[in-house]
Amino acid sequence: MADDFDRVIERRRTESSKWRKFEPDVLPLWVADMDFPAPEPVIRALRERVEHGVFGYVLEQPEFHEVVVDRLRKRYGWHVSPEAIVLLPGVIPGFNLACRAFAAPGDGVLIHVPAYPPILRCPGNSGLSRDEAPLARRPDGRYAVDWEAFEGAITDRTRVFLLCNPQNPTGRMFAREELARMAEICLGRGLVICADEIHCDLAFEGRQHIPIASLAPEVEARTITLMAPSKTYNLAGLKCSIAVIPEPGLREKFVAARVDLVQTVNVLGYTAALAAYRDGGPWLEAVLRYLEANRDFAVQYVRAQLPGCAVAPPEATYLAWIDCRRAGIPGGDPYTFFLEEGRVALNDGKTFGTGGEGFVRLNFACPRSTLTEGLERMRRALEKARA
Repeated sequence: MADDFDRVIERRRTESSKWRKFEPDVLPLWVADMDFPAPEPVIRALRERVEHGVFGYVLEQPEFHEVVVDRLRKRYGWHVSPEAIVLLPGVIPGFNLACRAFAAPGDGVLIHVPAYPPILRCPGNSGLSRDEAPLARRPDGRYAVDWEAFEGAITDRTRVFLLCNPQNPTGRMFAREELARMAEICLGRGLVICADEIHCDLAFEGRQHIPIASLAPEVEARTITLMAPSKTYNLAGLKCSIAVIPEPGLREKFVAARVDLVQTVNVLGYTAALAAYRDGGPWLEAVLRYLEANRDFAVQYVRAQLPGCAVAPPEATYLAWIDCRRAGIPGGDPYTFFLEEGRVALNDGKTFGTGGEGFVRLNFACPRSTLTEGLERMRRALEKARA
């Protein structure tokens, strides 16, 4: 059965954080949660598992690891052994575990900014310093690594580089040359790389994501890669992700830090992840086409209809990072302005740290009619403010 991504599904009657956080008249285009049903093979697998009726503890089966290994080989040309796969209930627990395992209180974590808020909070959760390397924003709105800032942020106490690729919130998908230079610098300074690659499947215009660990054996030996079906297949509420850690010593230390802090995945998350990775390919191809069309529509709309706002097309993710600093918004706070005057909920750029003030992040993973309504509300709010 063909997927209908234009169909509007009522979510306010559920426990949806996206749709229930704000008042009923607010249109939510914020948190990274699609408004599309999960793939039919996932729903079918969950239905069959629920009908069994018993939901005890999970014992991982070889099939899961084999499916993930096959996926990494086919999609990214990355060959790892089944033993390299470690299941986790989320990517956020994964990078917090990595920092706990490979740094001690007082050490530092290297981070690109602006950054996903849980990444910003991660160092402080373990008593570590946040060593910020601001990304450089070019005149066309596209972000690039500022190599002087990157190297300058590393101190004698920096122990971990927490990479986000594709980068959230800017939508950059780092090129092989950029990743190779990051890896060279990190290995030269003795850092462990923890790569949050949760958006890796959501690449546009035929781009190919490159796991940083796949660059070379010496990089792989110092890298923990975090992936998940949650963003790809809209399964965030089911709490299942993977860490790929081919180097046995690195993996042993990571797993040791997991004990009694982060438990394994729940049985329904496990069932959904396996079905998605095994049978979700056709759905992913279809949703990517829809998302790319939504991305192009949103970018064109912002440029043509929202005076003073600027956006660069994200290379990956379904998140648009919109610069509102020249829009003449009262108080320079676009998040509050669009929420109060437009009744549209976006993500506040300030929560992404350095370089985020004056920006908002918009989620375009929704039916086109919902996206259009949100953008129209933003346009009308700006017109009213200028009147």
